[in-house]
Amino acid sequence: MSASMHALWNFLLKSAEEKYIAMGWQVIFSGIFAIVVVLAVGLPPRELRGVAFVSMLLEAIYFILLCIAYSDHDFSLVYPIARGAAPALLVLWSAIFLREQLTVGGYVGLAMITGGIITIGATTLLQNHEEKPHLKGILIALAVAFMISVYTFVDGLAVRQGPALQYGVSMFVMIPFVTTPYVTQKYGWSHFAGMWRQKRGYILAGGALGLVAYLLALFAYSFAPLSYSGAIREVSAVIGAFLGWKFLNEQLGGIRVVGAAIVFAGVLVIAIFG
Repeated sequence: MSASMHALWNFLLKSAEEKYIAMGWQVIFSGIFAIVVVLAVGLPPRELRGVAFVSMLLEAIYFILLCIAYSDHDFSLVYPIARGAAPALLVLWSAIFLREQLTVGGYVGLAMITGGIITIGATTLLQNHEEKPHLKGILIALAVAFMISVYTFVDGLAVRQGPALQYGVSMFVMIPFVTTPYVTQKYGWSHFAGMWRQKRGYILAGGALGLVAYLLALFAYSFAPLSYSGAIREVSAVIGAFLGWKFLNEQLGGIRVVGAAIVFAGVLVIAIFG
C-alpha cells in the first residue's frame, strides 16, 4: 500500500509542468494535513524531537534533489534508480550500525534488486540519440537514493524508540519551512500561486498521498527489520516505471521492462525467503 501511494505521489509530481513548484505545494499540504493529526495525537516524546528535526532536513534535501532530477530526466529512469538503489545502501547502514544480518534469501533478493536497477539504468546509454551518455541523470538519481537510505535509517531508529505516528507527522509539519522559501525564491510568489489556481486537485491529492505513504512505511519500520522493510517498499520503483511509460509517453523499452521485472522478483524473494 505504501509503495503504491508513493509511486502515485511521484507520478503526480512528474505530471506537473513546473516540478519545483508542484513539489513545494505538495509539501505544504502534507504539512497542513500533518498539523491536523498533531492536534489530535500530540507531539512525539522530547527525546525524538531533535531526531525529527534532522530527518526533516534530510527529507527537504531529498525533495529538492528529486525535483532537479524530474526537471531534466525521464520519470521511468530516475524513479526506479533512485528508489531501487536505496535498499542496497540501507542494508549497508543497517549492517554497520544495527548489526542486522540477512538470510541467504535476503542477499539473493538484494542482488536481484541491484541487478534490475543496473539493467534499467543501462537503457540511458542504449537509447541515447545524442551519442553521449546522460550520466547526469543517473548521478542525480543515485544522490536521491543516498538521501533516501540515510533518512530511512534515521527514521527507522527513531520509530523503534517511540510512537511512529507522532514522530512522522511532526517531521512533516517542519519540512515546508525549508522547501517553501527555496521554491518561492527561485520562481517568485506569483508563479508559485499560479500553480495552486491551475492544479489544486493534483496538489491536494499529492500532499495527502505523500503523508499517508510515509506514515505507513514508518509503522513497518517500527516492527520489521529495517533492511527488509526498506527494500520491500521499493516495489514502488516498478510501479513508477510503468506509470511513466503508460501515462507520460516515456520510452520504457523492453530492457526497462526486464529490469523492472527483476526488481519486482527481488522484492518477492526478500518477502518470501528473507
